[in-house]
Amino acid sequence: MISKAGKALNGHLDHRNPLVFDTHELGRRPGALQRLTRSVDAPGSPALGIDGVIGVPEGAPVELDLRLESVMEGVLVTGTARASVEGECVRCLEPLRQEVVADFQEMFSYPDADDRGRSKAEPADDAEDDEDRFFIEDGLFDLEPVLRDAVVLALPMQPVCRESCAGLCSECGIRLDENPGHHHDAVDIRWAALQGLADTVQDGEKDNMGGAEAGVDEKQEK
Repeated sequence: MISKAGKALNGHLDHRNPLVFDTHELGRRPGALQRLTRSVDAPGSPALGIDGVIGVPEGAPVELDLRLESVMEGVLVTGTARASVEGECVRCLEPLRQEVVADFQEMFSYPDADDRGRSKAEPADDAEDDEDRFFIEDGLFDLEPVLRDAVVLALPMQPVCRESCAGLCSECGIRLDENPGHHHDAVDIRWAALQGLADTVQDGEKDNMGGAEAGVDEKQEK
C-alpha cells in the first residue's frame, strides 16, 4: 500500500486532470488567498460514494467551491462539493436520487516544509504522520482523495427515498406505501403446534366415527 505522501511525491500529477490544482499563482507568501470554482466530472473505479449503496454516478457533474490559503507549511484548502447522488432505498428497494453537499478542509504540505514546519521538539522522521499527510508536487495537488472522503462522510449510511417510507411487507414483499391497508392475520406461534394436534385429533375422530357407522350398517343388514 502506497502512502498518501508517496502518491503525491511519486505519482507525477497531471495538470490536465480536473481534480489537480495549480498553486503557482497563489505563491508561497503566507496569508495569500485564492478562490476557485470548478465543475468536474465525477471519477469512477471506484465510484464516488459508498459502493453498492449510494454515490455520484461516474461522469456526473460535481460543483466545487474552493478557498486556497498559503501558510508556512503549505496550502490550506477549504471547500464545498455539491452533486446529485443515486442509490436504492433500504426500506422499499426503489431507486432514489438526492442532492449531497460535502464540506472539507485539508492541508497540502510542501515537500521541503517538513523540517521548517516542525518544532525541534518534534520528531522529523515520523512515518505514521506522513501516512496521514498530503503533499504538493511541483506546485500541484490532487483533490480527489480528499473529495472522496468528504462525500462518503456526507452520505447517509442507510438511504431512504423519504423518511416516512413504510418499506415492504416482511411476509410477502408488497410495497406498503402503495397498499396502506395491507396486513396478514397474525398467528401466535405458541398455539400453532396445539392447533396442529387438535386438527389431527379431529381427523382421527371422524375416521373412527366413519368406521362405527359402517359396523352398524352391517349388523342391520344381517
